[in-house]
Amino acid sequence: MTSDLLAPLDLAFWNMESDRHPMHLGALGVFGARSPTAGAHAADLLAARAAAVPGLRLRIRDRWQPPAFGGAARETDPDFDPLDHVRLHAPADDFHAVAGRLMERPLERGRPPWEAHVLPGADGVSFAVLFKFHHALADGLRALRLAAGVLDPVGLPERPPRAVEPPRGPLPDVRRLPARVPGLVRDVLCDVGRTLDIGASLARSTLGMRPCPALVSAPSGTRRTAGAVLDIDDVHRVRKSAGGTVNDVLVAVVAGALRRWLDERGDGSEGVAPRALIPVSRRRPHAAQPQGNRLSGYLIRLPVHESDPLGRLDTVRTAMARNKDAGPDRGAGAVALLADRVPALGHRLGGPLVGQAARLWFDILVTSVPLPGFGLRLGGQELTEVYPLAPLPPGQALAVAISTYRGRVHYGLVADGRAVPDLDRLARAVPAEMTALLAAGGH
Repeated sequence: MTSDLLAPLDLAFWNMESDRHPMHLGALGVFGARSPTAGAHAADLLAARAAAVPGLRLRIRDRWQPPAFGGAARETDPDFDPLDHVRLHAPADDFHAVAGRLMERPLERGRPPWEAHVLPGADGVSFAVLFKFHHALADGLRALRLAAGVLDPVGLPERPPRAVEPPRGPLPDVRRLPARVPGLVRDVLCDVGRTLDIGASLARSTLGMRPCPALVSAPSGTRRTAGAVLDIDDVHRVRKSAGGTVNDVLVAVVAGALRRWLDERGDGSEGVAPRALIPVSRRRPHAAQPQGNRLSGYLIRLPVHESDPLGRLDTVRTAMARNKDAGPDRGAGAVALLADRVPALGHRLGGPLVGQAARLWFDILVTSVPLPGFGLRLGGQELTEVYPLAPLPPGQALAVAISTYRGRVHYGLVADGRAVPDLDRLARAVPAEMTALLAAGGH
């Protein structure tokens, strides 16, 4: 039975989960359908193909033996049954309404932590698939590769195998250890200094602007999802005219949409600048197997209070440039790196507290999820829309995930259902903000 230990950040995700705050990510894909039975056929294909994908057979089991005392590991489930994970539902008029209810249900921890829910469309010309993967099993990139294993074959490029490097020189001579002590001490002090720098940046990030009550939530355990779509050509028009990167524009759209939403619901946007955590992958580009979360992040203030659309974009661009100059290993956004400094037992004992403390680090998650540039299919039916869905930490009411697929940008919104009953209004504000950017001269 194969087994590999969870990386520190994976272990943190596994232990901070609760019934009201499950730590799975998701993706809602909408497919065309040439017949009313296309959804049922898709469910059969998913179950049949899942058995042949090794990563989908992995469960997570606790480890109480040194050196991983209190840790956990992925191992092959000898009793794996795809039918426990693939479910066909009744026809639905609103895919997002069903997805919200399904996203609030934690994955069963005793078996491989993933599910695929097939939702036939009541219109008979579409169906949707909601994939759920626990964040300890897969980050966005690995989840994509696992999902690709059960979709129609499209020749997803494989990463070249990484060559095993031979040992560099002889083993260290213990007699030389005393001479290495100053260097070791210097390295430890550098690590401590970086940790303190992250903590100081985190403390500074809590100052300056009033909090946004609409983004703070008492845990209700309920979920809503919604989606919005932009034309990537419009995004490029704004980028070329106003400057910055595509991601700067997409984040600025979030800030503008929040402003519209707060003003429309009567909460007001004056003085509001929520802290947004922008995850940054630290995975080496040619890693043979993308297992284990390797994340840092940038922390910026979303200029919700700024009235001018181009002014909001300029503020986001400046903040992102400042983060990039500092690098993903410094500042409050790099708080995920602290997971590497906590022993396995510490994650197990402190996981719930870490989850509760997420509200102290940031107010909203805004993350980008990579997707391939070519079209995907299931049972010959084309994937037309795909909405990434991020986990929602305790105390937070909203998370935003963004993917670009075949010329369109898809925003996937996840919210606490009780705190944000009008999530559809926020979704409608996303394209309205892009229209405002174009009208303001971003074209």
